[in-house]
Amino acid sequence: MKKLVHGTLALGTAAFLACAAITVQAADAAATNAADDTFTIGALFAMTGKADWYGKVMGQGARLAVDEINAKGGVAGTRLALAIEDHKGGVAKDAVSGMNRLINMHDVKAVLTSFTPSTLAIAPIADQKNIILFNGGGVGQSMIGAARDIFHNRSLSSDLGVSAVAWAIDNGHDRVAQLVWKTDAGDDVVKVVNPYVEKHGGELAAIETMDPGAASIDTQVAKIRASKPDVIGLWMFSPDPGTAMKRIREFGMDTPVIGIEYTPDVQNIGGKYMEGYHFMADYFQATDDNPWGQAFAKAYQAAYGEAPEFYAANYYDAVYLIADLLRQAKEAGEPVIDGDVLAGYLRANPAVDTVYGGKMVFQDNGVASKPVALFEVKDGKPVFQKYVTAQ
Repeated sequence: MKKLVHGTLALGTAAFLACAAITVQAADAAATNAADDTFTIGALFAMTGKADWYGKVMGQGARLAVDEINAKGGVAGTRLALAIEDHKGGVAKDAVSGMNRLINMHDVKAVLTSFTPSTLAIAPIADQKNIILFNGGGVGQSMIGAARDIFHNRSLSSDLGVSAVAWAIDNGHDRVAQLVWKTDAGDDVVKVVNPYVEKHGGELAAIETMDPGAASIDTQVAKIRASKPDVIGLWMFSPDPGTAMKRIREFGMDTPVIGIEYTPDVQNIGGKYMEGYHFMADYFQATDDNPWGQAFAKAYQAAYGEAPEFYAANYYDAVYLIADLLRQAKEAGEPVIDGDVLAGYLRANPAVDTVYGGKMVFQDNGVASKPVALFEVKDGKPVFQKYVTAQ
């Protein structure tokens, strides 16, 4: 079985490099915009703050795609540029400020977005300015239809949550307790998990909520222990699954735990207590029958010194998809190319090539249909178990 590899970087160094990356890439976009034929793709990532690991990886995937496309002559004679703005971990006001800078400084018509709160914050602006949005990282169900032209090549929290409890029930873990982020992303999982558990003969043992980054969750964990569950679902995101696993085990519970997130930060916080943790996630692997995926993995390793995460693959994919939509629009002689025009071509042909191999298909709700992967943490590393089709 192949192991999922995560890149690590000290927080202070990451923040410094992230700030430098923003400056360099924005300067690159500004310089290339001076040319007549340049199409700038905007991006809103978490480049600083506690979630800067995501921004680093997402930005690396997008940058690699832009560089590859330009090295091949661009898109029908048009060069691509990438301008990245920092939403500082999903802060709505920073996302709005960044979106406005992308529009005013770079006249973007396509934006790579991430994190649910920041995406929801910029959605009305995208509609007003006819900008197409591609989300390869955020998982909140509330993003579906938030903007007129928003598309997701990331499995959303509902798909991950349902797949997680389906695995639990299939393995005889019928009595389900849940520890949930008190956010839209957490609520979205509960809304689909609860009916699924009840429909498939399971029982809801307990549902406890926590604020992201809460200093103490002892009360919630104690209540979950008292409910005597067969399995515990963690519907939260980095780095809190590490905190939750640590406290669950320190409370003496050896109950199976399944979640929907795992990152280096999760492992660092959870440490030895992460052993046996199962989670559902998107997963990229460069298989022998996928030459494009193999080429991407090799180029990414050479450029950044680490294997590509699925976040990198998702935004690499998104840039190539935008480039193909731009190509179609240019070849059709569209007099004005904006987000609405690009979205029209995607809706007309929703089955698109993907670096994951073969085709992914965007459904009517804008979410790409794709399998998710089950992992188990062993010896401090996430080990791929199998692919699961979201129920």
